[in-house]
Amino acid sequence: MNNDMARQAARLLLLPTWMVAFAILIKGYSDSGDGFSGGVIAALGVIMQYVTFGTAVAEKLRPVRYARQIALTGLLLALATAFTPVLRGQSIMTHFPGPNEHATHIGSLELTTPFLFDIGVFLLVMGVCVGVFDLLAHATRRDRS
Repeated sequence: MNNDMARQAARLLLLPTWMVAFAILIKGYSDSGDGFSGGVIAALGVIMQYVTFGTAVAEKLRPVRYARQIALTGLLLALATAFTPVLRGQSIMTHFPGPNEHATHIGSLELTTPFLFDIGVFLLVMGVCVGVFDLLAHATRRDRS
């Protein structure tokens, strides 16, 4: 009975966990985003599936199947955001739009390079956390066999 309750809870909590992770990515603790914390929370939602359902069911989730690609995409996005200004003769991590320039908005969300960098960090952290847990789960399963 407890196993069924844990599985039901894990199934019900996956999407709310991702919603909280995306909310933290977008707004962070105050107003600027927080990609690292959001990535950890999103990964914990996937890891909860591993713990309750086992590797056979959890591996069917897209974040698990594509963990390496997610991490690589996040790394490339964060590096591109950080180093693109260098190609333009500016210092590393120069933000666009600059001070006193108009930023495009979606609601209260400003589309700026720091937000793009946070998305990259979010994807990198989530992909690495899920990928490492997947490797550990496979190693544990191999040791038991």
